[in-house]
Formats: sequence, C-alpha cells, structure tokens
Amino acid sequence: MPSFAVNSPLPKFAELALPLPMRQTFTYRLTPNLQENVKMGARLLVPFGKRNLTGYVVELHQTLDEALEIEESQIKDALELLDEDPLLTEEILRLTNWAADYYASSWGEVLKASLPAGMNVETEQIVRITSNGRDELLKVSTAKTAKVQLLKYLAEHEEVSMRELGKEFGASTAQRIIRDLAKQHWVTTFLRNLASKTKPKRRKAVRLLNQESRVVSQELKPLILNQKQEAIIQILIENEGEIGFAELLEQADVSASVLQTLEKRGVVQTFVREVFRDPLQDAKLPKLNDFELTDGQAEAFESIKTALDSSIYQAFLLFGITGSGKTEIYIRAMKTALDNGKSSLMLVPEISLTPVFSRRLRAVFGDEVAILHSSLSAGERFDEWRRIRKGSARVVIGTRSAIFAPLVNAGLIIVDEEHDGSYRQQESPFYNARDLAVVRANFAKAVVVLGSATPSLETFYNSEQGKYTLLTLPNRIANRPLAKAELVDMRTVFREHGKDEVFAPELLSAIEEAHAKGEQSIILLNRRGFSQFVLCRGCGESIKCRNCDITLTFHRRDNVLMCHYCGFRAKVPQKCPLCDSKFIYFIGEGTEQLEDILRRKFSGLRIERIDRDSMSRRGKLEGILQDFSEHKIDMLVGTQMLAKGHDFPKVTLVGVVSVDAGLALPDFRSAERTFQLLTQVAGRAGRGDLPGRVLIQTFYPEHYALQHACTQSYENFYREEVRFRQKLSYPPFVALASILVHHTNYNYAFDNAAILKECLQNANSQRQARILGPAPAPLARLKGEHRLQILIKAANRKKLRELLDFALHEAQEKFCDLKTVNVEIDPINLL
Repeated sequence: MPSFAVNSPLPKFAELALPLPMRQTFTYRLTPNLQENVKMGARLLVPFGKRNLTGYVVELHQTLDEALEIEESQIKDALELLDEDPLLTEEILRLTNWAADYYASSWGEVLKASLPAGMNVETEQIVRITSNGRDELLKVSTAKTAKVQLLKYLAEHEEVSMRELGKEFGASTAQRIIRDLAKQHWVTTFLRNLASKTKPKRRKAVRLLNQESRVVSQELKPLILNQKQEAIIQILIENEGEIGFAELLEQADVSASVLQTLEKRGVVQTFVREVFRDPLQDAKLPKLNDFELTDGQAEAFESIKTALDSSIYQAFLLFGITGSGKTEIYIRAMKTALDNGKSSLMLVPEISLTPVFSRRLRAVFGDEVAILHSSLSAGERFDEWRRIRKGSARVVIGTRSAIFAPLVNAGLIIVDEEHDGSYRQQESPFYNARDLAVVRANFAKAVVVLGSATPSLETFYNSEQGKYTLLTLPNRIANRPLAKAELVDMRTVFREHGKDEVFAPELLSAIEEAHAKGEQSIILLNRRGFSQFVLCRGCGESIKCRNCDITLTFHRRDNVLMCHYCGFRAKVPQKCPLCDSKFIYFIGEGTEQLEDILRRKFSGLRIERIDRDSMSRRGKLEGILQDFSEHKIDMLVGTQMLAKGHDFPKVTLVGVVSVDAGLALPDFRSAERTFQLLTQVAGRAGRGDLPGRVLIQTFYPEHYALQHACTQSYENFYREEVRFRQKLSYPPFVALASILVHHTNYNYAFDNAAILKECLQNANSQRQARILGPAPAPLARLKGEHRLQILIKAANRKKLRELLDFALHEAQEKFCDLKTVNVEIDPINLL
C-alpha cells in the first residue's frame, strides 16, 4: 500500500474494494478536488452499473497499472468523498485483506462488515414527471388506466421514489409502467443518495466564559448577581465550566431567560456540542472487591504480563475449569496493557454475556470502556466506534464483529469461551473472529489470550504443537469442588412409566429439594418453541416449511408454526392439509413447553424463560439476569444462552433435558459440541459455598461425550475425540473446505455443481486432496433454494487454496455461475 510524501505528485487513480460478492478491486479516476483530499481507508461514492455504491480506498495510483489492460477513457470518475478523515485504519485494511484472502471472500464485503451498521451511503431511484409528461396528462386526464393514475400521482408530488410508487401501485406494476413512460420521455429517473443512518448526536450546552478561578465571589466580584444567577454559575464551576443546557436548567431550577441574561452580560455562552450516546449510562455497576490471586492464577498472569511488558506477539491458551477465575486474570492483563500505553479488546460469544462483563469493566476502568455488539442502537454503536477510533476508549468489549474495532495501539486481545461457534460468521463474508484475533495480535505485535474450560480441539491441538503457550487453572477458586454430575437413563424411565416423560422423577425430586432449601436451579433444553413439530396420526404427515426441508416448530404464545431458519410462519391447522384428518398432534418439547410444565408442577416458584423468542425486547435479558442474581427469580429455563459465563452463587442444581438431539446431528463436531455444552452448563452449579448437582437426561448414556461430560474430564474427551478425527481425516489433521451450490432450480444448481466438481478434479490431478460430492446438503433445501455440498480435505491450507483458486477460475471460464457458489474455509457447521 503506497504512501505519498508531501511534495510528491497527487494520486490520480484510486483502487476501491466494493461491497459486492466479487474477489477483485476496481479502479476509478480522481477529480482534482478528490486528489487533494482522498486518503487510504476513506470511503468514496462511485458509479457502478446503474447505481452508486460506497467503495473503500485500498490503494492510490499516480498512473494506471499496466496489468489492468484498460484504457484511461474507460475509467469512470469517483463521485464524492464521504470521509474527511478515513474511517479505516491501516491495521484494519491489512486485517480485512488477510481475511478476504484466507476465507476466499470479497474484500469489499469484509470491509463493509468491519464498520458499524448504517455507515454506508445508500441510493434510491427517484422518478420525476417531465414537461412532455404533463402535456400528455392534459390530453388523457379523464382516462382511468393505471398509467394515467401514476402520471397524476407524479404531477401532484413532483418527485417520488420507486419504493413509494411500489407501495402505492404495486412494485411490479410501477416498474413496468415507469419503463414505458421513460421510453416516451414522459418521466425521467435518477439516483439520489440517502442520508447516512448514523450521525453524531448534538445537544445544546452552556459554558462559563473567562473562568480562571473556581470561586464565584472572586471571579465574578464586579458583577451584581441574583440568587438564581449565582446558582447557575456555581453549577457550571462544579462541572468544570461546561454542562448540558437542559441539565443546567433542571439542576438550577430556573428558566431559560436567566441564562439569556447571563449570556448578554458575557458571563456564559450557549453552544451546540457533540454528545456521545453511552450504552452503560444507566447501568448498575457492581461493587469492586480486592481479590488475592491463587497460585495457579498468579502463575498464569505472570506469564501473560511478561509478554505484555516485552511488547511481543505471543498467543496463550488459558485452559481453566469453570469457576477457576479466568475473568480476574483478564482484568489484570488489561490493567497491565493500559499501564503500558496499550489498548485492550475482549471478545465474548453472546450478547447475553456482554452486560455482565461490561458493567464489571466499567466499574474498574470507568469511561475507558466501550461496547460493540448488534443489540446497541445504530447511534450508540456509531458513537462507541468513534470513541475507540479517537483513542478515548482503550478497553473494548464486544461480540464477533468487534474484532474489527479500530483500536489505537492494540496490545492485548482476549477471546473468552474461544471454543464457541458464535465467533464464526455463518453468512458471507465468512470469517472466524477467534482466528482473526490471533492474526491481528500477530500483526500488531500484541498478546492474544484464548480462554475456555472446554477448548476447541483445534486450539488445544495447536497448544500441543507449540503454536500457543498453554496456561492451566485446574482448580476452582477456594478449591470449591465441581458439581456432581449424573446421567439419567430415560430408557428406564420409559419402561417404568410406559410412555415418554419430559422430566425424569429424579429431576423433579431434585428441583423440589433444591427450592425447599431456598436454592436456585437452571433447566436447559437447547430447542426453542413449544413443540418440535406437528404430526398427523392419520397419515403420518408432518407440516414442513414451504421454503426449507425442515418441520415447523409450534410456538404456543403466538399460536403459530414457525421455521427457525427462514422465519416463515403459518397458522396452526385444525386438520391435516393432506388427508383432512383431525388427529393433529404436537410432538417433542421446546423451552416454552418446559416452562409451562414447570409452572404447573411448581406453582410456588418464580420461573423465567431465556431464549431468543422471549428475549426479543431490548433490556429484558439483562433485567432477568440481574433479578436472578438477586434471587428475585428461583429458576431459569432456557437454551444454550444459559450455559456460558454466568456466575450465580446460589445455583445448586442444573437439569439438562433431551441432550441426545445434539448428538444426532450429521456433523463430525456433534460430539464435541455436546460435550462442551454439558460441561459449560454444569459449571453454572456449585459456584458459591453450596455444593452443586447436575442431572443429564439421555437415551444414550453409553456415549463417550456424555460419559466424559459427566466426569467433566476435558483431557479424556480430547484424547478419544482426537483419535476419531485422525482416523477419519477431519480437522485438525486436514484443512477442510465446504462448497455449497444453491439455487431455486435444482437442475441449475446440479449443473453448476457438476462443472465445479469436474474443475476440482482437474486441479487435483496429483491427488493431493479428497473431494467428496456433490451430494444434497444435510439441509437439502433452505430459504427456497436447493443446496448441494462438496467437501474438500487437503493436507494443508496452502494446497487447499491452490486447488480452490485453480478450480474456481476454470469453472468461471466454463460458464459456471459463481453467484450460486459459497466457499467456506474451516467450516464449523456442515449442515
């Protein structure tokens, strides 16, 4: 990436990455005004086809690259510079470039994903009636045709967006009529830039003028002030000479006229200032306690501190059992980084964990803390991002996309619960924030700490290979024992009762016993809704989503059937749509049904449910977790959102229902995910002074993942699972890529998959990789599209990328439609 000296010729051309699914950059000419102001990392509005797009400047040229083989006359002019100061730092440009190359993604799409939502300028098509159109309208004004009605609408409104016309006349009808009218020159169309959704927030404020003293009587002695005026000045002095206009009037209990009088006398000045929206403004901060590190914590922290003080890249795996005190090590490492003049970033897997950590970090670091996650409003996220960019926030906590936070002088990156699948972006552009954290730390010569009680197999394998330094915390704080875990054989329960039971008698007894002692419990079922699917017992038909090859889930609260993949909703049928039978049954249970059963069985308990359906309203999740921590709630029922990171000392019982569903998934990681989920949720019990108990209901108690989760022995599970992976050639022993070919027309998808398979085989002439498929994906139809899957297993990532690059290039030459192809490197989900 070239830089230009002060006296060097100005750049005439800019290389832009555009947010399109295309792995290339585009060259645009810079007008003289743009040449003087454009910088690397800035955004430019540029024409692309019939629309305008926001592009990201990734390179500047004084001459055209000869390799482009394009005439200067064919180069289009950039339209507008959107940033006085570039939004993208050199570090983020480098990181996103690496991510796009590694994950075979579009650089422009990765850059777009790296910025807060709403910062990209969008355009809309505007329609305006011409003078010829008005003349024509006078001739045909009495006609009742849709064309005439639309012309009348345009004549009344001057300029109208196509979106508005679509609402008024129907989208397809409006588009067809506008095309006809434009051909006759009765209307003209053009593109208009929409205002950015995110802007700085500005509020009226008041400042004290000529203030050198903090004592009213000395500073303003020559003035004769009344009581209200003195109150205003005193409040300003107490707030270091500046305060918000409305806040000042409220605190002084005066009208605006009192301020106006002081302003006329030159004592104060009203002005408009920028106000940062603070997501933690009303947060209840925890009390700070002094902790003395255990020997294990002290040893682990000292290793991290040594690396931080040396300003070198080093990667650590902090492998500590649940309740071993990893968070305290994180906080002390952040303090060390701040003392060294460096910034820190902490990634957490779920938004649900962010309030817990962010409040604690705010209590420790004050206004240095910024938060980044998708539940913030667009304005809050924009302001937090700008505080980070300016360096006024040097401790950042956030979810997956926070890996692109524009840190100033990054020194420490922490990935908590590094094994969690939430760090993987599951749609284009694909990336894994955990792996990008390691790469970013390497680029910045920073320290990265990957923390988990159940590390991913790849991460633990890397520690064994010496890529990461392993730090272990084998004991809980105060040597508290791990919760006692037991497997409940539901086959025995079925034989004894002659039918399926949602809850085993052992679990119901344990719930009653725990709450008789005034203790709390958590019940986990990793499935939302009331019933898993709806079945006709007349013909055996199950009601499926019209867009996906999966059954619809019944949600009783809304009395609706819902697809959890595409969001499709349908009414609950009164009879079978296939055979008209009235024998409709709801099969399987979800968290909504568990909550209903438990409320009926334990009417005296205060029970709340936590899942994606119940937590849709902003702030509700944080409120429930706060109430649970204060023992205003006795039991939480929910999905895996309950399994991670929470610390509730009075929880002594954890029950897990229907654990076998996760094991049955057609994915080589199903055993690992099940083990991790069970171990993590078991770690929520017995974290205080009271012992914990975990009951896991299963029809397959012999499975090794359940056996090792019951003893909470990660090392034993790892040894058994890693042998399975090696034998069947799965990561970490091979580099894996999943290619999904998708289209609404099955034959079209199949033809493209066949071309791609042929090109892959041609590229694999020396048999350096195994190519499997194409075959229907486990979810063969999703969101209205048929899906065919090709898996590639290569000895290493270099050979994998060489194979992919060659095959994709050849496939494009053979007219394979690459828009139907999704390439995912290092997939964590093969569904």
